[in-house]
Amino acid sequence: MSRFIDKLKQASQVTPQPMGFKVAPPISKPRLLLIASLPQADIVHLADYLAGADAGLLPIARLTPGVKKLKEIVRAVPDIPWGGLIKGGSQNGTKRIIQAGGDFIVFPANTSLKILEDEEVGKVLAVEPSLDKGLLRAVNELPADAVLITGQEKGDYSLTWHHLMYFKRFADLLTKLLLVSVAANVTANELQALWEVGVDGVMVDIVV
Repeated sequence: MSRFIDKLKQASQVTPQPMGFKVAPPISKPRLLLIASLPQADIVHLADYLAGADAGLLPIARLTPGVKKLKEIVRAVPDIPWGGLIKGGSQNGTKRIIQAGGDFIVFPANTSLKILEDEEVGKVLAVEPSLDKGLLRAVNELPADAVLITGQEKGDYSLTWHHLMYFKRFADLLTKLLLVSVAANVTANELQALWEVGVDGVMVDIVV
């Protein structure tokens, strides 16, 4: 079972308030998980850049060098689960990511169904925010552990009410764990707003 998916499930759960007049212990609220994405990963001082992250993600454009880099990163920072973001492709690519120490994969909808054979890895389906309502509901019946709404913007930008409407729409229609891509300059108030509309975790690009 994927360590990252387990952490995501635990973070999103709320302990029910016991009934009766006894004084109950404080209930810990769910919190957003932080996934640090490293488009240009550098092993030197990597742990410093990942302080506070619950998981790491390495975009893999080319399989062989990407898998080699992932293996180095997992060895350098083993305390958090690591995943690979793939462009789509083969079962062989997924297996190599797992062999390199990958705990989960993030993949687009045009990825081969052969990855279903790799049951031990967490599966996060990446979708565009414009996905229509019918396809969104169909995602609930698919064997993916979570859904990531990919971002259109690059670099630093401010979240808008339009973003919030998209995220709320996804949270209402999906029964899957929901992740969203946000800018590195996201504020505490913005994260609070995301949590309130039903987002379970955020992915942030970290410049190393």
